Amino acid sequence: MGTVTTNDGTSIFYKDWGPRDARPIVFHHGWPLSADDWDNQMLFFLEHGYRVIAHDRRGHGRSSQSATGHEMDTYAADVAALTDALDLRGAVHIGHSTGGGEVARYVARAEPGRVAKAVLVGAVPPLMVRTPDNPGGLPIEVFDGFRAALVANRAQFYLDVPSGPFYGFNRPGAEVSQGVIDNWWRQGMRGAANAHYECIKAFSETDFTEDLGKIEVPVLVAHGTDDQIVPYGNSAPLSCELLRNGRLKSYEGLPHGMLTTHPDVVNPDLLAFVRE
Repeated sequence: MGTVTTNDGTSIFYKDWGPRDARPIVFHHGWPLSADDWDNQMLFFLEHGYRVIAHDRRGHGRSSQSATGHEMDTYAADVAALTDALDLRGAVHIGHSTGGGEVARYVARAEPGRVAKAVLVGAVPPLMVRTPDNPGGLPIEVFDGFRAALVANRAQFYLDVPSGPFYGFNRPGAEVSQGVIDNWWRQGMRGAANAHYECIKAFSETDFTEDLGKIEVPVLVAHGTDDQIVPYGNSAPLSCELLRNGRLKSYEGLPHGMLTTHPDVVNPDLLAFVRE
């Protein structure tokens, strides 16, 4: 574990496990979480001989609670600072939700040789919010509601999200895990309220259409069809259409947080793609 300091003085916390000469896999977490959300996948890939790296986005987890930079251009620049500092080459970048947007923006701009493949899991691209050009998106009122709930009672909001739609625990017959809910709350509450508030705009209103079109490396787009946070129909299939070398993997009935609820299903598919 360590930190990297960006050009504006922000300290980015990261974990770095495994052999330094092994192929690196970099994990990008969702809102409002931290690198800890990837513990299962990091241990899984570590067992298979990979070098695994995950960072806390600025304003999240153990990274600096910066006053500025809570938008995708800076998020991608922070990733570039990390990959440059660790001199990562031929890496696989895997992003979940907001982290998928971060991956798209970073990979589209990465130096040649830095990235070999990418994976977008339950990811926000191409664009979440409804616009005239994106009629299938979610109304801005949805995201205004997120902001209002965060301001009114962030601690309660960060219990309501994982208890309900994030992991599909609001579905009939769902096996609810209080530990998973508490861990989501723990990660979220460690971050900065201002960063989380501004990140809602970043993940919902950033248009990744041009980024996806620029990416030349192979990209796996994995998404649960019962994703209540980033609806399947307006995300994964559209991203694949924009990618030059994209592959869609749909998981029937699985939720937004399927990496946590169904790692036994998803992890082997990620490994198979990385090994190709």
